[in-house]
Amino acid sequence: MNTTPTKNVVVRYPPSPTGFMHIGTLRTLLYNYLFAKRHNGKIILRIEDTDQARKVDGALESLQEMIAWAGIPYDEGPVFQSQRVHDGVYQQYAKKLLANNHAYYCFCTPERLDEMRKQQQKNKQPPMYDRKCCALTEDVIAKNLAEGVPHVIRLKVPRGEELTIHDVIRGDIVIHTDTVDDQVLIKSDGFPTYHLASVVDDHEMGITHVIRGEEWVTSTPKHLLLYRAFGWDAPVFAHLPLLLNADGKKKLSKRQGDVAVEDFINKGYLKDAIINFVALLGWNPGGGSTQEIFSMEELMEKFRLKKVHTSGAVVDMKRLNWMNAQYIKKMSIAELYDAARPFFHKNYPEVSDTALIKRVLCVEQDRLERLDQVGKENPFFFDDVAPTKELLRWKDNTDEETTQALVKAKDVLEKIDTDLWTRQHLTKILMDTAGDKRGDFLWPLRAALTGTERSPGPMDCAWVLGKDKTLSRIQYAIDVMA
Repeated sequence: MNTTPTKNVVVRYPPSPTGFMHIGTLRTLLYNYLFAKRHNGKIILRIEDTDQARKVDGALESLQEMIAWAGIPYDEGPVFQSQRVHDGVYQQYAKKLLANNHAYYCFCTPERLDEMRKQQQKNKQPPMYDRKCCALTEDVIAKNLAEGVPHVIRLKVPRGEELTIHDVIRGDIVIHTDTVDDQVLIKSDGFPTYHLASVVDDHEMGITHVIRGEEWVTSTPKHLLLYRAFGWDAPVFAHLPLLLNADGKKKLSKRQGDVAVEDFINKGYLKDAIINFVALLGWNPGGGSTQEIFSMEELMEKFRLKKVHTSGAVVDMKRLNWMNAQYIKKMSIAELYDAARPFFHKNYPEVSDTALIKRVLCVEQDRLERLDQVGKENPFFFDDVAPTKELLRWKDNTDEETTQALVKAKDVLEKIDTDLWTRQHLTKILMDTAGDKRGDFLWPLRAALTGTERSPGPMDCAWVLGKDKTLSRIQYAIDVMA
């Protein structure tokens, strides 16, 4: 299939203000943006807020904040569908469908529809409207409308046909119209459903490519029928693969872990890492490339819709952790300090020594996977420690040998001038002093400084703690061994 656009590309990002931004929503936004920029096209932000019952206060503001955070600009918008409802746009188009016999009024009550579905379920039939109102006479329709009987407007789906969806990612998908329900187009409150509103807006906005999630494949036949009924050319469709939980079996869900972009931000994942990770959820540049880290510029250069996979994409948190760690490693300490400071103060609100925090970051940087981990594994940098004799001893060393090692370390470190208290100098002095028996000398020192078996090396710990605190902790350990 030829996927090269033959006219100026226009795509849309159509979120609903119903809560947080799902990571899958971010992927849809990103892929639309990358495709548009690849072809010098434009992206329109359209707020699909016709379902008033699902609207969440503050969700729109949160959504726009997330778009700004992601650094994915749009060229036009936001356009609000609710405003177009008030302008009567969708109702006018629905009347055209009624006039051309491509739609019909339905006066069925919710109670009747519920009973119909129960009966279909009992008979193991697919849940579809039984078209009771499709054949109503003009007189009955006029009478019901005049009396204000609640009603909806449904799409009149032709029977006995095959529809072909030309999908850039999945190839041709053939669906029989006998399996397509007579979709509600205008609800009883006068608001359009997604199906009518999106088709009308896509046409009026000149959308050339509709890039959206796989869950919309089954709705696409209804949209194709609407395009045909109006006499419009349909856009090119591309349906993205589902995002799957870690087990690779089920659609990503809140019950299985984080799904909101805000969740990832709050855990200390960097924006560039999240964007990079999301870009690879169902796409790679192909050609045998093993590249994992991409800048936005590289993504815009390499992204191709035909390289998007058809199978579901597993949201692998181990991969995200690794990727985030790579970005953290590349940061300067100043950049890392600015990014990690909110997380650090949440973990240690009483610590305000900027120099100390930056030393901690220098030591932890190569081990960090997320910013919320800052300082968590090394609380001894901020809290007092109380090592025991058992911890201070190296293997089968005696108390006397352990004390001698600690006294030796204290004597050596006392002689180092404060100006020379650097990681490099401390490492050289302590390693030279340790000689061939490093464990005998360095283990008691590590235990004295940290009060734990696992920690960064004693040289790094001494550098972070500073000379006074280092000597004080060594003296405490000597007293313990006495």
